[in-house]
Amino acid sequence: MAKLSARDAAEGWPLLRRLWRDEVRHFRLQLALILGLVLLIAGTTSLYPVLIKLAFDSFASGAPASGDALFSVLRRWLAAATGGSVGPIHVIAVLVVIVTSIKGFSLLGQIVLTNSVVSRVEARMQARLYGHLVDADLAQTQRESPATTTQRFTTDFAYVREALTRIINIAVRDGITAIGLFGAMLWIDWQLTLVAIVIVPFVAGPIIAIGKKLRRVATSHQEQSGLMAALVSESLQGARASKADQLEAYLKARANAAFDMIRKLRMKAINARGRVEPLLEVGGGIAVAAVLFVIGLRVSSGAGTIGDFTGYVTALLLAAQPLRSMGNLNAIVQEALAALKRYYATLDEAPQIVERPGAADLVLAAAGIRFDKASFRYRDDQPAVTDLSLDAPGGKVTALVGRSGSGKSTLLALVPRLYDVTGGSVSIDGQDVRDLTLHSLRARIAVVSQDIILFDDTIRANIAFGRPGASEADIVAAAEAAAAHRFVTELPDGYNTRVGDRGSRLSGGERQRIALARAILKDAPILLLDEATSALDAESERLVQDALARLMKGRTTLVIAHRLSTVRDADQIAVMEQGRVVEIGNHDTLMAAGGAYARLHRLQVLED
Repeated sequence: MAKLSARDAAEGWPLLRRLWRDEVRHFRLQLALILGLVLLIAGTTSLYPVLIKLAFDSFASGAPASGDALFSVLRRWLAAATGGSVGPIHVIAVLVVIVTSIKGFSLLGQIVLTNSVVSRVEARMQARLYGHLVDADLAQTQRESPATTTQRFTTDFAYVREALTRIINIAVRDGITAIGLFGAMLWIDWQLTLVAIVIVPFVAGPIIAIGKKLRRVATSHQEQSGLMAALVSESLQGARASKADQLEAYLKARANAAFDMIRKLRMKAINARGRVEPLLEVGGGIAVAAVLFVIGLRVSSGAGTIGDFTGYVTALLLAAQPLRSMGNLNAIVQEALAALKRYYATLDEAPQIVERPGAADLVLAAAGIRFDKASFRYRDDQPAVTDLSLDAPGGKVTALVGRSGSGKSTLLALVPRLYDVTGGSVSIDGQDVRDLTLHSLRARIAVVSQDIILFDDTIRANIAFGRPGASEADIVAAAEAAAAHRFVTELPDGYNTRVGDRGSRLSGGERQRIALARAILKDAPILLLDEATSALDAESERLVQDALARLMKGRTTLVIAHRLSTVRDADQIAVMEQGRVVEIGNHDTLMAAGGAYARLHRLQVLED
């Protein structure tokens, strides 16, 4: 495994400071209350060894060695309350009850407040990441599979949530408690305290090195977990194809390899964490042994009391637990830092498709679309559209035909700025789409794609997304125009039927008609149709084609269709090959020319 770079080692604190600045500091009041409760917990815990010392001193001499004023006040109060004789040990017993009660209620309040703050911070971070991904460019969101992205909202935030909880409970609460116990140890015997702290540097160094290694392992583990989630999701979604092609053995082997990789990384993380506990145990044992040796010499020589011995050892043992927890904290924080690095790397990737300063609203006249030497490439070595010029007249139907991969869908995506051209321009009524506000541009464009997107909501809601606030009558009218009303009313819950994940409870044709109803309801002057009837049976296709004919009338329409018979009545047909327009004209002129369109037409006739 590669050695951790100085840059990686130094970026932990900036990430934590950014987390504080962006999210945690908004809960300063709750954090102040937590700190107050932590101080009570630390203070009461630090009193334990003092009370034990006083108790043993009172056993030995009949009176505490210190605290006479406090004891006299408590003894008078207890005597008045009980009406009997009260000794020093009774006073100490009452103090123990008071101290433990204060600590118990403070601990309860601190845990409740901590969980509240951490859960709210996590929710803010999840909302922020989700909002960023929704606003991000398609190129950014499509870089990872949906399952990999979804995994960030679970696994990554689980690391962050645990680290925040532990930081408050360990770094703050246990840290202050350890300081308080350290003060008690100094009060009881400062010389013994110096003996104990000599051991700390010998344990701290290896723990820090283990934490750095764990961070590297955590980064790999989180990345592999995302890939595994994508693999499982892909396999289950393609269950029909895998069974038809008998791919079960292949899928199992691939999944087993991924599971084994996750297992190895998890074992590395567990083993790295496991090394911390023995180090702390050995270091703590050496410290206790050294203290016991020195105390034994001093008590045997009469230089100390049994109260000193028991009080100091109690303080030392009580301090061991928070110190052990703080040693383990480094490992947990390193795993969270790996998740935070991924989180902020995503947030820091700014969208490229943004409104220019002073962007204007789209003003429509004829709604004509012009591609002027437009070019676009997904990667430097992957041109999709090259130096393409095309005029789509306003209010007319322009069909794009060609083989798969010729750039038709990419060309449509340039109009609403789902992608931006890498060369040339796209304009509507002479207005470059990059100079327009995104809202005014996209509000005037309706898109129906072969990749149908329905949300897990009711049919009514999925149609109404086309025009939020539309009346019930308008929704029903749009469904009727899309030949969807009949099948919707035959469902048990009608328009209140939930469509399931991506419309999984509906057939392909039903999903397509719901998407068409949404576009009809939007009533936009520009219509983009990408294989809009590809999933329909013959009867539904005829109904939808009639609806589309009415919808396209008077609108500027760009339509992609695999079946040339569906676009033969288009005002103009542009034939695309390798990202360029090679022919343009209507059906009759292109057939007479005997070029690329005529060849495609003959091939389809032969296929039919």
